[in-house]
Amino acid sequence: MECTQECANCESKAGISRPAKINKDLTNRLNRIEGQVKGIKSMIEKDVYCDDVLTQISAVQSALSSVAKVLLQSHMRSCVAQRLKDGDDDVIDELIKTVGRLL
Repeated sequence: MECTQECANCESKAGISRPAKINKDLTNRLNRIEGQVKGIKSMIEKDVYCDDVLTQISAVQSALSSVAKVLLQSHMRSCVAQRLKDGDDDVIDELIKTVGRLL
């Protein structure tokens, strides 16, 4: 699975890249999250009611989880699948640790 943009982690493991479409989607999502975080900072500075700030923090956490899910799916379909095809079973332990950190 070759692309113009490379996954640094996967490149060092198996020379596999994420599709440009996924990178664009992830970048767009992260740009929105960045805006949300700036909004939260502004809310804090303006001394907005705590419950309203916490609601926005929850929204950012959910958005970050969504980014992680997309990235994990891409990683499993490309990097992990290729390494398994190449006989590298160590990728399973790596994936288990990664999923553990996400949970």
